[in-house]
Amino acid sequence: MTTPPPIRSLAATLILAALAGCGGGSEEAAAPGAAPSTPTPGKPRVALIMKSLANEFFAVMAQGAEAFQKEHADRFDLIVNGIKDERDINRQVSLVDEMIGQKVAAIVIAPADSKALVSACRRAQEAGIVVVNIDNKLDDAVLAEQGITIPFVGPDNRAGAKLAGDYLAGKLQPGDPVAIVEGLKTAFNGQQRLLGFQDAAQAANLKIVDSQSAQWEIAQANRVASAMLSEHPEIKALMCCNDSMALGALAAVKAAGRSGQVQIIGYDGISAVREAVDDGSILATVDQHADQLAVFGLEYALGLIDKNETPADRVTPVDLVTKK
Repeated sequence: MTTPPPIRSLAATLILAALAGCGGGSEEAAAPGAAPSTPTPGKPRVALIMKSLANEFFAVMAQGAEAFQKEHADRFDLIVNGIKDERDINRQVSLVDEMIGQKVAAIVIAPADSKALVSACRRAQEAGIVVVNIDNKLDDAVLAEQGITIPFVGPDNRAGAKLAGDYLAGKLQPGDPVAIVEGLKTAFNGQQRLLGFQDAAQAANLKIVDSQSAQWEIAQANRVASAMLSEHPEIKALMCCNDSMALGALAAVKAAGRSGQVQIIGYDGISAVREAVDDGSILATVDQHADQLAVFGLEYALGLIDKNETPADRVTPVDLVTKK
């Protein structure tokens, strides 16, 4: 069997940085180009609150939002915020409260936790702030408990994961053993992607021999995937619920000497994984258009501010990414 070419530079750099603990300090990830706290007369300020800007997906989301604001600078000012890692839920709650204190007109939020952020978003609504949920859906049951409705603008994560899982299944045989590297268990998008992978595995009669959370992180996914490969050397594929974890799984496969023997799929469509897809190291990923996802939310929030929109969920596109 021919050994696949090495991971290209961007993927390798991200993996090495994560495994070495680079950038793992306690400081919050900062977004460039954030608007000043002093409002511009006559223009609403919209706050974009994301998850970890150390994750390329959210960095690209921020860039897309900033480009959109520059094109529509006469309509609104933009404040961009993110947290230092995917699990820093308390800091994200604090960011919502800070934006309430700054009296922004709208908050567009990709919540780190589908339940824990609901109360903060309710406080924002009670302060008269428009709230739009993107990327990771807030929990319907908790929203109902708190008596609020927040529109969700984002992809069907279950359908996107099944898209990648079905493609993987076409490369395997019925009965082949696979494992799933899950995201944060309290995140709705992680739950939906897990279900999508399970749907694909069931439809193709693949055997899921292990399924564990790596909390969206490269280094944690490396540890989880390494343990899976050691405990289940028969594994034929690793189904990863985001691209950061796919990179961690890729490092584990290479370290185990299993390159070309274990297929990997991811979800997000970040550039490092696209490179790995092109060189054959990773089989596929799902593009949920990070550069446009925040823009969809911003456009919707502006429409609500202008009273041109009625709050309702909107599904955004996802596309399968395979080798060119």
